[in-house]
Amino acid sequence: MNSFAILLSPLALLLPAVAVGVPESMVRQSEAAHTTPEPDSPPVGLDSPAAAPFRVLDDARKPPTENQVRIEQRVIIRIAPSSPRTVARSMDRIAADTDRFEEERVGDCVPIGSIAAVQPANNNRLLLFMRDRRVLSAALERSCNSEDYYLGFYVERSGDGQLCTRRDKLQSRAGASCHFTKLSRLVAERD
Repeated sequence: MNSFAILLSPLALLLPAVAVGVPESMVRQSEAAHTTPEPDSPPVGLDSPAAAPFRVLDDARKPPTENQVRIEQRVIIRIAPSSPRTVARSMDRIAADTDRFEEERVGDCVPIGSIAAVQPANNNRLLLFMRDRRVLSAALERSCNSEDYYLGFYVERSGDGQLCTRRDKLQSRAGASCHFTKLSRLVAERD
């Protein structure tokens, strides 16, 4: 018998909440309904909004709303400026006996992971020091200034892992944002 009372105790706790949620006019109607029931009318209280405890149950029966989740991933790569000693060593490797260099066109893309350092140069160009000891020259757009890149630059990694002309934007730490228009390799000038 005690287990039956334990099962009914939550229901007994809900009865005062139901009584508070029902207006007095409906209580009078329910008393009148007990004396003369009408077969076509719905039972009293079922057409009114549910009381607070029962709204929770109604909400639980509703199908859950599904929202879309969008996950984005961005990889930003920082190319650091090179030290003056690195610049001097790299230029010595290219040509030990001359200070004049030519540019050979190399293509439109270079792997981002192979860039070791960057240095601003004359004529609105950036010198890219590669891990394989090559030195590349990247010509910036006319509206850009190579001196803005004295602290290096950031670039967003593309799907192919390449840094390409007219596609990728170089973000300087000073706030400039530019494309580069031409990529070439520095070689010693021939006599």
